[in-house]
Amino acid sequence: MRHQVSGNRLGRNSSLRKATMRDLARATLSCQRIQTTKAKAKEARKLVDRMITLGKKNTLAAKRKAFAVLCDHNLVSDLFSKIAVRFKDRMGGYTRIIPLSTTRRGDRAELVLLELTEQEVVVVKKPVAEKTKTADATAVTKSSVKKEEAHPDAKKEDPEAKKEQHPKSEAANLPPERLKPSKDMTKPAKKPMGGFNKIFRKKPAE
Repeated sequence: MRHQVSGNRLGRNSSLRKATMRDLARATLSCQRIQTTKAKAKEARKLVDRMITLGKKNTLAAKRKAFAVLCDHNLVSDLFSKIAVRFKDRMGGYTRIIPLSTTRRGDRAELVLLELTEQEVVVVKKPVAEKTKTADATAVTKSSVKKEEAHPDAKKEDPEAKKEQHPKSEAANLPPERLKPSKDMTKPAKKPMGGFNKIFRKKPAE
């Protein structure tokens, strides 16, 4: 007989069962929705409802009791300042269990969603990075066009300055007579005579 025995033991001893319930309650309060088995969800919702009831009291004793279970200062502060405020008008029913059509692989345990009935709405804003990039590009092109219009003679160069930068070669200033090749340059150069050529060269006729 199960006299004075309440709740499901979940196949664990007392310490492991307390740790499991604490972890499920912390996950539910921080994530607002978790996926677990039906048996665990039924036991965890009791602890989650108790924590939210403590959060609605908002006293020092209630904070100490909540910290003794959750063991997390940040989560306790969020419980009393953010989560419990949403359930101000509710007298109960802080959580709900939504059954899923799938089962857990291996033991085919029933899977459910355990979530808070009042959840925080998160607004996601679209990034505006692409629009700013295009706007900056158009602004740069407009500024460059304005600069060119403001200084139209900036690109023009003086012809005298070009002459100074690239002076003509000295050959262009020389007279045409000096440019003609000399006679000596037109004649082929004499080849030096080697030793055999010196010996067998023809003597001039006397």
